[in-house]
Amino acid sequence: MVRVRKSRTITAVAAAALLFIATARADGDLSAFNAAVENAAAHQRVAIGYLRTGNLDLAAVEIEKLGTAWQTVTDRFAARRPAALKDNPLYGTTMLDVSLRIVAASMLTDAGRAEAARESLQSVRQRLADMRKASGVAVLADCILDANTAMDALHPDRENRPDLSKPETAADVSAKARDYSDILKRCDGMAPDKVRQDPEFRRLLDGALASLALLPKALEARDGDLLFRILIELRSFDHLLAFRYG
Repeated sequence: MVRVRKSRTITAVAAAALLFIATARADGDLSAFNAAVENAAAHQRVAIGYLRTGNLDLAAVEIEKLGTAWQTVTDRFAARRPAALKDNPLYGTTMLDVSLRIVAASMLTDAGRAEAARESLQSVRQRLADMRKASGVAVLADCILDANTAMDALHPDRENRPDLSKPETAADVSAKARDYSDILKRCDGMAPDKVRQDPEFRRLLDGALASLALLPKALEARDGDLLFRILIELRSFDHLLAFRYG
């Protein structure tokens, strides 16, 4: 019964997406659209977390919830494209693509391919961010995605320590740390009041900024061990920001 229900959900998601493209017109409410997408994204983030830890059964449950939530988005906005996205060339194709990636993630999870399923769901974040960016629409999730990308640049390989014996390493780390800090501050500034005042958001964002403030000391002292510990701590904050708000 669970598989039958899941199959029906997947079929409905894909069908709703096709209707979305065929009938969309521009008079919908952007804030309502963003809220509906965020509701779906909440399940996506939890599913990604379960896939990362290899808990496929719970991941499958969250992906099914994601499919249902995304169907709500397509049902509600099939004929009511938000005005801010009226002329967006990526709108229809992105909505369909997200639906297909949810379907793919569900099938891959059933097949035991956790990493491939996680990549399918991760790619949804970028597709939605690109669509919104094309219309100048900014939401916190996209800023967190930018922060995640900046963190990847700051420390692409958590197993290897930056070599501070090379003069150029300190300058490179310092510049990338500034970029990361600037993005985090931008995320803080654009977060809705409810999120900005959330103790968990404050713990993660302020914690990341506090760790970044320690980087110059490590670089000046050429203390590779301290730098590595700071980068590992930053990576932890970064993952949790993505899990909760990305």
